[in-house]
Amino acid sequence: MGIEVYNQQNAVSNDPYVLILKLYEGLLRYLSFAEEAMENGDVEEKFIYINKSIAIFDELRNILDFDGGDIAHYLDGLYLYQIETLFTSGINDNVNLIHQVKKVTQGLIEAWKDETGL
Repeated sequence: MGIEVYNQQNAVSNDPYVLILKLYEGLLRYLSFAEEAMENGDVEEKFIYINKSIAIFDELRNILDFDGGDIAHYLDGLYLYQIETLFTSGINDNVNLIHQVKKVTQGLIEAWKDETGL
């Protein structure tokens, strides 16, 4: 579902490395929208964008290659923690938790770019 949600608004790439980068960038965009909705008191929009962000993290978890070593297990735990943090953020209306997930996502983008040379 995460890829479909993101691809509705963005061109699809055949390069899996570019696709993952686009998923991370989509996460940042959706998290910013969720953050803005929280600040404006728009509960419906907040949950729309939190749910879209969670769908992307779910998709990232689904495409992990666990035969590739410990990194996949680390990322799986990291993604799961971000999902839990987003749930808590929405329930408690805590914008600081959205900031934390955005910071983690930005770190993932930087690490991915360094690793893949994108």
